[in-house]
Amino acid sequence: MASSLTQVNNPINHTSIASPVFINTESLHSILSHRSLIQHFYTSLPTVSPSLHTPIRQSYSVSPSSSLLLMPSWSSSPFLPYIGVKLVTYFPENSMLNLPGIHASYVLFSSTTGQTLASMDGTVLTLYRTACVSGLASKILARDDSKVLVMIGAGALAPHLIKAHLAAKPSLEKVIIWNRTMKKATDLAEKLRVECTENDGVCFESNDNLEIIGLGDIVSCATNSDRPLVKGEKLKPGTHLDLVGSFKETMRECDDEAIKRGRVYVDNEAALVEAGEIVGALERGVIEKKDVGYLGELIKGDEAGRRDSQEITVFKSVGSAIVDMLAAQLVYEHYTRG
Repeated sequence: MASSLTQVNNPINHTSIASPVFINTESLHSILSHRSLIQHFYTSLPTVSPSLHTPIRQSYSVSPSSSLLLMPSWSSSPFLPYIGVKLVTYFPENSMLNLPGIHASYVLFSSTTGQTLASMDGTVLTLYRTACVSGLASKILARDDSKVLVMIGAGALAPHLIKAHLAAKPSLEKVIIWNRTMKKATDLAEKLRVECTENDGVCFESNDNLEIIGLGDIVSCATNSDRPLVKGEKLKPGTHLDLVGSFKETMRECDDEAIKRGRVYVDNEAALVEAGEIVGALERGVIEKKDVGYLGELIKGDEAGRRDSQEITVFKSVGSAIVDMLAAQLVYEHYTRG
């Protein structure tokens, strides 16, 4: 697969590309793996981030309950010659039609000529990139001897998060899944027993009691909860807490005690104004902005990361167009180079 080292030595020339390609969902799944995308983020984020321009995402109301979101980004580097736009529709009432509420497409353009290069399933791309950002944080912050992963939530993102954490921490031996609807947790555990053949020896279980949080060396949350599911007092020393679900101020997956007990890191500054756990903790004086670290600083070594085996670490991600671009780059370059 294309790496950042390849890009640095070989700037890509798009002038010979005649027509755009459509990368179907099956091809996207065959190209991407959680392990390879985590590594791509790890090697690429520190070098390409300064050259990427990512305006604040635009949101438009299509109806009282439905929205259209645009997430653009572009690079000023000849070694990452792309413009990318993710188009997202949010139709929450689709649940009554037994359809997903969120759909997305990603379109990649050449920043040299402006021509359309590719389009691909933005929903699947988002699942991979979101999970792999958490996986990258886990690789750096979670203990290397982590044995138990507790997954709070069993929605579309949950299997990707589980696979990303397993890729980041090969020491994991057990995954316990909790969901408000127990059947979804049980079904996901059974599905992963079949799918995760490369994780031979890992035990997948479901449980309907949130007390399992106290068993987790890594606790990963992907819910739309507006009340704290993770109580800080339940976290054992040395836990790494991964928060993915909340994206607005009214949503909270953990309480103030979890934030207070942990060293907090975020994927980007938007988390300080979008994530309910962080926004609330800042407003209530639980933490200050100077207490929050950033994933990019961890990768570069500017932040120390985990200091000892007893420390609790907290990572909150809200997503960014930068990682959308890097994920799309990996897919497109692999697809076109064969």
